[in-house]
Amino acid sequence: MKNIICISGKQYSGKDTLAKILLENLPNFKRVGIGDSIKIEYGKIHNLTFDVIEKNKSLYRTGLIELGDKGRKIDPDFWLKKILELDYDVIIPDVRLIHEIEIFKQYGAYLIRVESSFETRSKRGVITNANDLTETALDDYKGFNYVIENNSDFNCLIENSKPLLKILKTKF
Repeated sequence: MKNIICISGKQYSGKDTLAKILLENLPNFKRVGIGDSIKIEYGKIHNLTFDVIEKNKSLYRTGLIELGDKGRKIDPDFWLKKILELDYDVIIPDVRLIHEIEIFKQYGAYLIRVESSFETRSKRGVITNANDLTETALDDYKGFNYVIENNSDFNCLIENSKPLLKILKTKF
């Protein structure tokens, strides 16, 4: 069975930045966002690489939306299950809802929360839809394996991630 690391946090908390740090130190893992599973499947159907789709999103947007909707009509968790079908270790940097985290948890996922203050996040980008369920659903979730603080700069996040990396290298 492949290994799964899920990262949760609010917008501009540093989820993707932490994922990049982890990927540099855990070479067997690949980054797969929840939306990426649609792109991977679309690529298989149309004989396109993920990179080609990423570089030309506007060309494929309609088809990606249609495929995404088609999968969710079959099963609301269709695309989460597609990630579980991949045959390599994954870091999922955009887990936002309780049912997403619970599905991955069933498969032994290691769950990480990135915490960052509103003030810090506001300096990194424009906060939108702050009260949306995708921003608030995991605020009180107690099942994370590790919570990392990211209220400073990139170098501080690297330092703060060292104890986490030690755990992950032992586990994986």
